[in-house]
Amino acid sequence: MRKIKEVIVVEGRYDKHTISQVVDATVVTLGGFSVFNDKEKLAFLRRLAEERGLIVLTDSDGAGFVIRNYLKGALPKDRVKQAYIPDIHGKERRKRHAGKEGKLGVEGMKPEVLLAALERAGATFLDGEEECVPAKEPITKADLFALGLTGGPDSAAKRQALLKKLDLPEHLTANGMLEALNLLYDREALEQAMQEET
Repeated sequence: MRKIKEVIVVEGRYDKHTISQVVDATVVTLGGFSVFNDKEKLAFLRRLAEERGLIVLTDSDGAGFVIRNYLKGALPKDRVKQAYIPDIHGKERRKRHAGKEGKLGVEGMKPEVLLAALERAGATFLDGEEECVPAKEPITKADLFALGLTGGPDSAAKRQALLKKLDLPEHLTANGMLEALNLLYDREALEQAMQEET
């Protein structure tokens, strides 16, 4: 499985599941049109764009393009790549009926089609020699527990304070926060942020 540096942005969880079987990459879901009213999610996407770069991969129907065009205006253009899937008529296996336009979405695409779309978009494939940056030590659930962010009587309040301080969405679950922290920080930076909090 090929590893991609950029964060891939998709419409929903079924798209995320499909992409995660094709490439080794961080995939963030938008929740469809809900992204239009989610300022925190948009701020999070901007941060990810600055840190890692983004690849927007939405369905090829009208709704997918409405979401894509919204993101084009809301995110830094020089940090966002656009991946397009072809118009293929049909319906996804899990659905009873085809979509309004009768086109397959990201979740219905074959792996080779998705890989080709990411290659055309200019995805940065990390196949060994491109990135010589030493791997940072990941933040674990045990770290969150040790820092009092989970499992304690006031851990929810501590998580909320940290999310606010780091400009991360307040509705992130503990697992979602762990994923976001690992994208943006290393263990040392997290501990430093926690010390500044007290």
